[in-house]
Amino acid sequence: MFRLIVCLALLSASVSATVYDRFYQWAETHKIALPEGDHEFLHMLANWKNNDQIIEETNAKNLTYTLGHNAFSGMNSDEFAEHMHFGLNRDLIASAVGLRGFSETLDLTALPTSVDWRSQGVVSPVQDQGQAGTCYSFGTSAAVETALAIKTGVLTKLSEQQIVDCSTIKNGGPNMGVNGGQIAPTFEWIGKVGGLCTEQSYPYVSGTTKTTGTCQKTCSKVSGTDVQGVVNVKPKSDADMMTALSKTVVTIAIEADESTFQLYKSGVFTGKCGTTLDHAVALVGYGSQNGLDYYILRNSWSSSWGDAGYMQIGRGNDPTTGKPYNNGAGQCGLLMEASYPVL
Repeated sequence: MFRLIVCLALLSASVSATVYDRFYQWAETHKIALPEGDHEFLHMLANWKNNDQIIEETNAKNLTYTLGHNAFSGMNSDEFAEHMHFGLNRDLIASAVGLRGFSETLDLTALPTSVDWRSQGVVSPVQDQGQAGTCYSFGTSAAVETALAIKTGVLTKLSEQQIVDCSTIKNGGPNMGVNGGQIAPTFEWIGKVGGLCTEQSYPYVSGTTKTTGTCQKTCSKVSGTDVQGVVNVKPKSDADMMTALSKTVVTIAIEADESTFQLYKSGVFTGKCGTTLDHAVALVGYGSQNGLDYYILRNSWSSSWGDAGYMQIGRGNDPTTGKPYNNGAGQCGLLMEASYPVL
């Protein structure tokens, strides 16, 4: 007890009342349940202080992007990765379903200067995967939703939970439920089973339960969601990616475990980011801002992360080197693995 009291006293001496106020305000704003145990509380506060310092030091540099507090500010990078479980499973065998991807002839001469599918009303609201490795289900369902909306003019929210529960290896699919999955094989699986159900008839719960559920067969299938084929975008090609995005939303794999990615708030993200792919997201367009080219990334970490759930992520050349991001692999590896469905 004496040792704990000393720790609390030392912490109090190093933390101003203003910092305490901001910490409690952060917890209230993001509905964070503060730990009841003293050690756990001190650990979360220490993480928050460290992230607060990262935010202040980064923003003071006047970079192309800004950081800010979000629901993950009480975690260090290791805890963040464990909490999110990310969900892109690189150990799975891509032939689990029998992928029948095909390519398209791309016209690289007539690309629009910018694309934003959100402005067309064909992108559903940002979702929250919660504490489950289910990003692949959100990235792929988003692409199917947009493809269907472009084709029919009707935007229908589709079921991520169906993908999580029913596309497991146990059920003859390519994925591992809340323990991760793949992109292109999931599109193929959607075609194999005849499409996806509505979110309303098969709502998402794994973010709370942290488990893979039993596959439900009685949900309401949405006509036209039976994927006919998968286009795999040529790796390391911004031109091919932009051409694909001029047609539809594209699901991609990225590395998302850097603290600057975790705390991203606004601007064009050009910060340090590798190519160890661990997270699936959707790209919904591209554009330019103050001479910086970017893609529009739709995440599945709720609208409290980033710019209302989105990120402008660097496209083309890294402004600090003048060379392509990650030797052509794209910022955070976004040009390494990308696919979209054909309905």
